[in-house]
Amino acid sequence: QVQLVESGGGLVQPGGSLKLSCTASGFTLEKDYYAIGWFRQAPGKEREVLSCISSSDGSTFVENSVKGRFTISKDNAMNTVSLEMTNLQLTDTAIYSCAAGHWGGLIGSLCPGMNYWGKGTLVTVSS
Repeated sequence: QVQLVESGGGLVQPGGSLKLSCTASGFTLEKDYYAIGWFRQAPGKEREVLSCISSSDGSTFVENSVKGRFTISKDNAMNTVSLEMTNLQLTDTAIYSCAAGHWGGLIGSLCPGMNYWGKGTLVTVSS
């Protein structure tokens, strides 16, 4: 059974950095063809995609809105996918969730079609 557990959320000051981690179980990053992505949902707003990565070869997609500030990566040994966030702003406050789904091999399909979701971790940016 595929399970995803996020960690690393918390309180951070504007301009600060934070690294979120998504630990996967039920599949192996190095061996299986999955896409894993990070999404967020701020209060009163719709959920938005941030960045996604291939579990096998490490191909990535990053939304233009956060490109240059957010970086996704994976650690095969730990079976985790991380999202490093820098220069955080008040508008980055949201519940951040990781998700996973089978990947067909196209960069454009890395983010759509997620089937499994974690419970999310809250990131609060405040001075």
